[in-house]
Amino acid sequence: MFNKLVFVFALVAMVIARPEDTPGYDYSAPSSPGKYDLNYAVKDDSSSNDFGHQENRDSYGAQGSYYVLLPDGHLQKVTYSVNGDSGFVAEVSYEGEALVPR
Repeated sequence: MFNKLVFVFALVAMVIARPEDTPGYDYSAPSSPGKYDLNYAVKDDSSSNDFGHQENRDSYGAQGSYYVLLPDGHLQKVTYSVNGDSGFVAEVSYEGEALVPR
């Protein structure tokens, strides 16, 4: 019985001590969708890995590019943008000469 009484008093003390002006959670959409800048690159000659990615975003638009060295020696590069409802728009290009195995 004593344990129950201590529990009730502790609960009442927590309710009384709780400040009424504590801010609640805000689940509304943010006023600005965001801004960021991302960039990385990997080049490892021993494994022939060569790839990277760059992207930046300001508000609703994003643009960037990524590249990868293909096994035949070409460098494939994709440049893209996303603007509002237009969706993902990409342009693919290749650089270099293909290496033919002998």
